[in-house]
Formats: sequence, structure tokens, C-alpha cells
Amino acid sequence: MVFAAALVLFLVGSSACGRKAGGDSEVAVLETSYGRIVIEFLPYVAPRHVQNFKDLTAEDFYDGTKFHRIVKDKKKAIVAIQGGDPNTINGDPGTWGAGQPGQKTVPAEFSSLKHERGTVSAARLDKDPNSATSQFFICIGAQPALDGQYSIFGRVVEGMNVVDSIARAPTVARGETPVDPVVINRAYIIKRENLK
Repeated sequence: MVFAAALVLFLVGSSACGRKAGGDSEVAVLETSYGRIVIEFLPYVAPRHVQNFKDLTAEDFYDGTKFHRIVKDKKKAIVAIQGGDPNTINGDPGTWGAGQPGQKTVPAEFSSLKHERGTVSAARLDKDPNSATSQFFICIGAQPALDGQYSIFGRVVEGMNVVDSIARAPTVARGETPVDPVVINRAYIIKRENLK
């Protein structure tokens, strides 16, 4: 399935990404216009993707970006939400999902983890497994076709109700872009024990 312009994302979901020894003591918090989403990192399978997300978050990169795509399969069933493109801050909607030239890429870190409900995985170009940049998707349900094809680097541990609400947002006619912007107002990294 092709995701936003030239970027293709295959998406998927949550519990098979269970916590493992050596897990991260930090989590990402996305304060969106729909509510809060908390993401647990999985550095034991995707250390470079985790570090990339943390580095971008530290630079306030995600602040003001939008979840620009409600990803649907051929039967129009919702499978994921996609965000993280800097073009969504003030770029032409026709460029959303294409990313920007010169963005740092992260090599693929495929693992045996399954794309299940709540899985956070890196978006990439269809034909280049080493083309992930800042964009990511969160699976609404299991997507076994994506297993071993996209780099899973986290999972939602709080706010799947928010993810579900975003997934149900009305989209433009015959499209996947939400009618009303779904904005990440602020993204930050925090110690798990300081989460309130």
C-alpha cells in the first residue's frame, strides 16, 4: 500500500511487542489535538530508529506536525495512522507524506516482532528498506503482511483510545487526509517513572 505521496507504509498493531529485558527507561509523549499518546521504545530491536525519534523530539521536530494520513486497505478498512512529516506544518497538502530532501535516513532494523494493535513502526519508501526518516505509523490492528518489512521501534502504552479517535476522524472525499487537522501540539521524552 502506498502511503502519502511517494512514501509507502505497510501498517500494524500491539501486544506482541511485549516488554523485554533491556527496555528503555524513557517514553515519548505526544500531546495531540485529540489527546495524549504515550509510546514505549523498543531499543533491543531497533536502537537506531529509537535514537532517531528521540533526537528529532529533542529538536522539537514533531511539534506542530500532523497525523496526515488515515491509512486504509483495499477494502477501505482503517489499518493505521501516519504522521511525522515536516511538510504538514506549513507545506502544500499535496506534499504531505513525501518528506523533505536531505532528511537523515535510518537503515532498516527488521525484527521478529509482529505488527499488532498499537505497534509503532517507521514509514519508508516502498522500494528502499533503508529510507526511513521522521515519519511513523501506529497500527490499529494486526497487519501480518508488514512483518519483517518495516522497522518496529515502539508501541503505544497509553492513549490507544486517542489513536482510535484519530483513526475515525472524517477524511476528505475519496482520500485519507483528515478534514480537520490532527496536530501533534507537543512531543517530548520523559522518564517512565515521571509519567503522570
